[in-house]
Amino acid sequence: MKHFFSLILFSFIVSLATISEAYSQILPERERATLRDEILKDRFDNLLPQLMDDTGIDMWLVIAREYNEDPVMRTMLPATWLNARRRTILVFYRNKEQNTLERLAVARYDVGANITSSWDKEIQPNQWERLVEIIKERPVEKIGINISKHFGIADGLVKTDYQELMEALPSDLEEKIVSAEKLAIAWIETRTEKEMLLYNQLVDITSAIIDQAFSAAVITPGKTTTDDIVWWMRQKVTSLGLETWFHPTIDVQRNNEALQSHIYSFSKGEKQKTVLPGDLLHCDFGITYISLNTDCQRHAYVLRNGETQVPEFLATAFAKGNQVQDIFTGNFKTGSTGNQILAKSLKQARDKGLRPSIYTHPLGTYGHSSGTTLGMWDSQQGVPVNGDYPLHENTVYAIELNTTVTIKQWKKDIRIMLEEAGYWGANGFRYVNGRQEAIKAIAW
Repeated sequence: MKHFFSLILFSFIVSLATISEAYSQILPERERATLRDEILKDRFDNLLPQLMDDTGIDMWLVIAREYNEDPVMRTMLPATWLNARRRTILVFYRNKEQNTLERLAVARYDVGANITSSWDKEIQPNQWERLVEIIKERPVEKIGINISKHFGIADGLVKTDYQELMEALPSDLEEKIVSAEKLAIAWIETRTEKEMLLYNQLVDITSAIIDQAFSAAVITPGKTTTDDIVWWMRQKVTSLGLETWFHPTIDVQRNNEALQSHIYSFSKGEKQKTVLPGDLLHCDFGITYISLNTDCQRHAYVLRNGETQVPEFLATAFAKGNQVQDIFTGNFKTGSTGNQILAKSLKQARDKGLRPSIYTHPLGTYGHSSGTTLGMWDSQQGVPVNGDYPLHENTVYAIELNTTVTIKQWKKDIRIMLEEAGYWGANGFRYVNGRQEAIKAIAW
């Protein structure tokens, strides 16, 4: 027993060192701003021209007013701009033959170092008329605006600005207006090499917070509640100078309680349930850092007196969750739709005797982002429209799913719920920074 506790103490010390190393990657505010602007410049210089060519739009208008920003515009503002100013109109003009991309702002200010102000109010008092002048000065085939029925993030042009834009445009230019839906989605979903380097750190930090939350440093069985853990996580994020993009959840599965519904675990769980030895804990947690987001679900088990490891029957159940992950991500293929991948994966998993549910979503500059939707928890037969959007390379997803497993020792079903950031690129699928492959044991 003395040897066991020595091993536990050693593991705890190693864990603290790993957690501390993860936290040390968090940059001071000024350095974060510098990195964010470097990433943004790279996206404007190298990514946007390619996306405009791919989607066939040679002019893109992104229009919003202060505190009512288009979701796309929010991703284009420099680090020192926390909001748009007055009415901001961004004009991106791509001349493919000359291989140029003009980045103009019909605004009183330059929008950081990447977008140049092209409106002198003393010369042209009317902002909309100045926009029309800019358009007329360039040969344009398609003018994209952010309107979309099914993809909310690509539908950022509000009614007032849309009406005023249309009133200002002469008929010959109005005829060139098209939805920029595909371009907006591509801008939102596509990740660059610089961003993926940052993503590795982001997932590492997220994992460290969860690892610390699921430890004796935070949990005292018989005393600590699930809500205590949630608010410890919220406070830890704030203390590290980070943000959460959703309120975390902690839920419990135990041998003498019936399995609750999936939605119950995420929205109606008992906030003040006291953690006890023998509990299977589950968290749903994500953070925001330098304009990127994580979304992660992990499991931990509170050891009973005399136990030195997670019971084998729970370890076996968890392995089935990993098995569903492998089946699912093994079906990723560029050009396949979310609904095609979903249907194929569910069939293969069920054929192997598993009971899966898959509800994976795009992840990146927004937590529930735009791009390929691969199931929803209440739409396992496929998701109309959003699920028909094809998989593109250089994209990140919250690989979110669960599998239900019968536990004979508990005489009930449990649900293994997993979520990890995964990247799809030219070389195939990979987890951004690994995945959980075993339930964490909490010794106390």
